[in-house]
Amino acid sequence: MDTSEGTVIGVFTCEQCDLSSPYTFYGQKPPNTRAIVLLEECYGMRDPFNPEREKFLVLGSKCCLCKKTVCVGTECSIFYTKRFCLPCVREHLEQFPEQIQMELAKKKTAKKILGSAPFFGVGPNLSSVLLHDTGHSL
Repeated sequence: MDTSEGTVIGVFTCEQCDLSSPYTFYGQKPPNTRAIVLLEECYGMRDPFNPEREKFLVLGSKCCLCKKTVCVGTECSIFYTKRFCLPCVREHLEQFPEQIQMELAKKKTAKKILGSAPFFGVGPNLSSVLLHDTGHSL
């Protein structure tokens, strides 16, 4: 089986959140796609939830400033002409457009509000969050 068929060529690990997943391609051109060229060199894999061979998932890329490997999760990176990890965005925030600055401010406010709710402090696994009033699991 070659890389176009989904052979694992390495393990992608986000240096922000430690998300880890095997990847089957790195670059701007996913295998088994005709006219798709990605805007960045990225780590990806065939979509395991879709039987069509040309469907793929982008796992992440390298931050264009610090070169750390980061996933595409909104808590880890943003794509604005290039991939930036959130620590680099915060460090150079004044160089980004006002819309991105406002989005990060909203995200920071929402995180503070959610973090202060007693039943949200359990962690990222929502299935383990207890409903505050009923005591039932989701």
